[in-house]
Amino acid sequence: MNVYDFDKTIYDGDSTAHFYLYCLKTQPATWKWLPYQAICAIPFGLKIMEKTKFKERFYKFITSINNIDKTVEEFWKIHKSGIKKWYLDTQKDDDVIISASPYFLLEPIIKELKIKNLMASNVDKYTGKYSGVNCHGKEKVRRFYEVYPDEEIDEFYSDSLSDTPLADISKKAFIVKGNNISNWPHNKNNLQ
Repeated sequence: MNVYDFDKTIYDGDSTAHFYLYCLKTQPATWKWLPYQAICAIPFGLKIMEKTKFKERFYKFITSINNIDKTVEEFWKIHKSGIKKWYLDTQKDDDVIISASPYFLLEPIIKELKIKNLMASNVDKYTGKYSGVNCHGKEKVRRFYEVYPDEEIDEFYSDSLSDTPLADISKKAFIVKGNNISNWPHNKNNLQ
């Protein structure tokens, strides 16, 4: 079983940021949330606001979207080309995607790619509120073992060292920078 992060790993960029910019272009009502988001960024930047709380406040912009399902569908029609070719060439039936991005945002593209296993942040697509915590760092490991208690990860791919907890439980781990894939730095399981 291979496990992949999504943003900047198998997708070229940050899907949440791309979706936000797409909404600013196509959903004018989302602009009203910009000052609120800027104000919320201050305590987060000063590390006095927890990441999940900040993201929940950031996602308030989705309350201004007319038809969230249609908007997400149209977004992926344009951004599907961001799925990296190297992933499409190596994709397997039992791949698992684990991402901090919202489940509602990734679900349509994951289904279209015929990937059966998705774990992501549980964000209400109508309110922006989280159910649980942001799917990040050690939380990814917890969720993996919750769903696959007896499975081992053969290969793990991510763009970020914040995913070291998943890399550490994988037989092999790889860091992805653009289309360059190399061994995870300092991973005890990667044998040369």
